[in-house]
Amino acid sequence: MNTKKYLEAIARDNALDARSLRFPNCDIEPDKIKIVMISEVPPQNPVDDFYSKSKAPDYLRSTLGLFGKAGIGVQSMRDILNLGIYITTAVKSPKTEYTVSTEMIRAHLPLLQAEIELFPKLKGIMLMGDVAKKAVNMIAKSKQKKNVIPSGSTYKIRNDEFYWGAVRVFPSYIITGGNILIEKSKCEMIADDLRKMTALIG
Repeated sequence: MNTKKYLEAIARDNALDARSLRFPNCDIEPDKIKIVMISEVPPQNPVDDFYSKSKAPDYLRSTLGLFGKAGIGVQSMRDILNLGIYITTAVKSPKTEYTVSTEMIRAHLPLLQAEIELFPKLKGIMLMGDVAKKAVNMIAKSKQKKNVIPSGSTYKIRNDEFYWGAVRVFPSYIITGGNILIEKSKCEMIADDLRKMTALIG
């Protein structure tokens, strides 16, 4: 199935203008996806997206670099998908301000929830940054009346184990941006999270 077409239909069902949104555009078999990685927002320039067909998309460049630091040999987004890992964003439109508003996150929750529920064999979710953490907590709280991830700095809680039902949830850091690969301590923590996450795939 094609994720973009699927999410366009979800957007229409929730009175969202699909033409103004950016969706992961890939063909997948939902029952083969075991991990969902949730970033913050799409890039300003569509050519830099994880799923862009351009030669060196910025989001994918940093992602592949971090997978490499974790010892996970991937060369493309298709390689990542073939491992059983799907990458998306919590919000489906680029930032217009420095921060992403709670209202914007809430408006896009039906899309993220539909993505998560698409995968019947899901084992883990990696939350890349505070926007992703907030979005998943909002979905979880609507269902089970409590957050999945507690408040607190990521570096203080990232070694604890959190579960949403049978799915393990990893609080981590944003893996995109021009400087991420030179931030040594953060790269090491993300690489460690990626190793723990992929260990769930089996």
